Amino acid sequence: MNIDLKYYFSVFLRRFHYFALVSALVSAVAVTAALLMPPKYNAVAKLLVESPQIPDDLAASTVQTGAVEQLQIVEQMLMTRANLLDIANRLRVFPQQGRMSPDEVVQGMHDATTIQTLSGKDEATLMVISFTGGNPNKTAKIVNDYVSLILQQNAVTRQDRAGKTLDFFQQQVDQLGAELDRQGSKILDFKNQNAAALPDSLEFRMSQQSILQDRVGVLDRDIASLNDQKNRLIAVFNQTGQVSSLADDLRTPEQKQLDALRDQLAQALAIYSSQNPRVKMLEAQIGQMEKVVQAQAPITDSAPLTSPLDIQLAEIDARTASLVDQKDGITKEIEAITASIDKTAANGIALSALERDHANIQAQYNSAVDRLSKAATGERIELLSQGQRISVIDQATVPDSPTSPNRMMIALGGVFGGVFMGLALLVLMELMNRSVRRPVDLVKKLGITPLAVLPYVRTKGETFSRRMGALAATLAVVLGVPAALYALHTYYLPLDLLVEQVMGKVGVRL
Repeated sequence: MNIDLKYYFSVFLRRFHYFALVSALVSAVAVTAALLMPPKYNAVAKLLVESPQIPDDLAASTVQTGAVEQLQIVEQMLMTRANLLDIANRLRVFPQQGRMSPDEVVQGMHDATTIQTLSGKDEATLMVISFTGGNPNKTAKIVNDYVSLILQQNAVTRQDRAGKTLDFFQQQVDQLGAELDRQGSKILDFKNQNAAALPDSLEFRMSQQSILQDRVGVLDRDIASLNDQKNRLIAVFNQTGQVSSLADDLRTPEQKQLDALRDQLAQALAIYSSQNPRVKMLEAQIGQMEKVVQAQAPITDSAPLTSPLDIQLAEIDARTASLVDQKDGITKEIEAITASIDKTAANGIALSALERDHANIQAQYNSAVDRLSKAATGERIELLSQGQRISVIDQATVPDSPTSPNRMMIALGGVFGGVFMGLALLVLMELMNRSVRRPVDLVKKLGITPLAVLPYVRTKGETFSRRMGALAATLAVVLGVPAALYALHTYYLPLDLLVEQVMGKVGVRL
């Protein structure tokens, strides 16, 4: 297919005013926007997550948070609605902030803020915070406020978590201590109530029981011996009518000692006078011993015994009764000890259960005290900022030059875009025009070959009017559009904010 370039060039010339109008319009808008768009400054700060200053094997902080997780936490705490509104209202970040709703202010702060976390294996963890705004001083101030908030909130958060950990273990220690005291009181009350039947005294009571049983055996033998003496005394008296042969055997040691003292006194009186010190001493001893013997004599309500046999029998009966009383007392004591021994097994089981609970509580208490000590050390580490912390390695400074917009790129892009749109408009007009304008069109549509064609020839006046109209329209576009944009930017709303509002209403976020 042959393309008639001459024809299309003539069409381009005839419709050049459309091309010039569109190109001028788009170019004027682009150049005006490039010139009027306010400069954007970008301030940047860098933060570093430092490892704990004290090795964990010596003393560990109770706040165990990974570096990346810690930065994510502080980022979410920083970008809260309250913080963003406070900074925006305090620094008046946006030129038309009085016309903006709180939601728009918060969204604008979000859009202008960039937070990036850099980390990797065996690499330091960094956070890069940047803010883009129209005022370089405010931009740097905002970033520095961000950094201050991050450092403050990170320190407060870590100290608060360490303090809560310490409070938790302190409450646990107090609770377990009180429970330990209650359990100790239960054990003490149980031991006081069962003091005579506890396992720790079982061996002593069993040995005491054995001794008492042996003592009962001895008393039984002594009673049997006294009964035998009584029977023999009666038998001797019945055979001989005398009891002297058994009198010495039946006398008590005190009676024998009294008789010996009397014999010594008789011998002393044969040698010394009654005023002799030895005689006086013997008489005093005899007096004391007589009292002892009289106290040992049986007390009876019957008439005094005068027969030697009766005296001997009464003495034997008194000694026998004394031994029987001793046996009865010892027997009751053995029964009490036996009953306590029988209760010891059950008491031992109950006491073991109480002591086992006490040991479990004690173990928990010791563990809680150890954890409390570690929690106190961890809180101290956080209070002194010796644990994992965020430090500033590059403070935000006032930028010297704007980072955007790229005015040359916007202007050139607008010019080339205008040329492209002007050409596109001409192509579209040509495609939509179905009228007959060339001899070849007559051949295609009517199927005839004309001998000659006469073009439409405009007069000089028509041509001049046509050209002046196109020039006037072009000048109006070139001069009017920039003027209108400048008026909007100056007296109504800056172009960047106007574009953002329009895009926001149509649901497009730049």
